[in-house]
Amino acid sequence: MSLVPMWKCDRDNSMFESKKNADTHDKMLELAEQFTALAEYQFKNINETEAEQFGILMAKNKELIIQACKGKPETMESIINPTSVTQLVAKA
Repeated sequence: MSLVPMWKCDRDNSMFESKKNADTHDKMLELAEQFTALAEYQFKNINETEAEQFGILMAKNKELIIQACKGKPETMESIINPTSVTQLVAKA
């Protein structure tokens, strides 16, 4: 029998085969928590689930958001409407 080392993320109990992937996931969740807190602060009527979904969406797409902030707002289209971007890539 062989042993497979696994790393567990404390925040959501996800399991990873490499420490690097576990750390990356943990950092994404940490960023998501901050986006969640921002949504809850800014939108007083948002419920906890929606705020968390928003936070995770923002954190998972941080690279696209960074590109949009640097002058390429069209990159947000792939977050807003991912099927249209997939269709454009398929046609090319």
